[in-house]
Amino acid sequence: MIALELLRLARPHHWTKNGFVLTGLLFGHAWSVPPVVAAALVATLAFCFASSAVYAFNDALDAPRDREHPEKRARPVARGAVSPQTAYAFAAVLAALGLAAAAWASTGVLASVGAYLGLNVAYSLGLKRVPVLDVFLIAAGFMLRLLAGTWGLGIEPSRWLLACGFLLTLFLGFAKRRAEIARLAEDAGQHRPVLEAYSTEFLDQAVFACALGMVLTYALYTVADSTVVLHGTDRLIWTLPWVLLGTFRYLYRLRYRGGGGDPAQELLGDPLLAVSALGWVATVAWLIG
Repeated sequence: MIALELLRLARPHHWTKNGFVLTGLLFGHAWSVPPVVAAALVATLAFCFASSAVYAFNDALDAPRDREHPEKRARPVARGAVSPQTAYAFAAVLAALGLAAAAWASTGVLASVGAYLGLNVAYSLGLKRVPVLDVFLIAAGFMLRLLAGTWGLGIEPSRWLLACGFLLTLFLGFAKRRAEIARLAEDAGQHRPVLEAYSTEFLDQAVFACALGMVLTYALYTVADSTVVLHGTDRLIWTLPWVLLGTFRYLYRLRYRGGGGDPAQELLGDPLLAVSALGWVATVAWLIG
């Protein structure tokens, strides 16, 4: 059925990434303001539509190369279940729905979703072949989600939190490139051209640098005077062990268990990673709730 294939093309299992939009509700103490909660949920929906539009557009564009990939060959466009023309049309519809939902949420959310779509079109059309910039553009997409859920909803974003979020997404991006090289070996460049410009040594250093910066930035955020005043507690540092557990477990899976691919699948596939994430959320909610 074409409807089922279009749903697969939209990749709803990746929508968990759009949870970044909701961080503003938690760290801005806005969860008790119904209009802001409603706007945040609609903004998240807008990014779900927009991210699915990007997937459909990119799959239509990359179908010939995806047919040679051991995993991507099963995607709807690559195996011929959906034509490239249909995928492009579907992407346009999803993008329009995303922009419409974003416009309902706020002008700031609309600007964030519009920038996200433009950024990803540029990425798909050629910037994904530029080493290092490719990962920074992926990280920028997540930062636009964070900005939509804070600035876009009238919530002042913490500079420490934005820095931590940016380093987190860089960490995940470089880890994904490292995992791709390890999994695809000599065929890596054939499936993703930018991988020919990377080495495992460079990616290991980049992953380590981003992980170190992320943990230090988060630790500084938890003890910053502005954080203590906003949340009314100086005990957020208690959440640091969960962050360390998740970070080291992710690094362990990247180096020794073939992990480091899609973050959502990593989280769902590793009980210890899931425990670290749930433990962090529960502890944060307990301390600032």
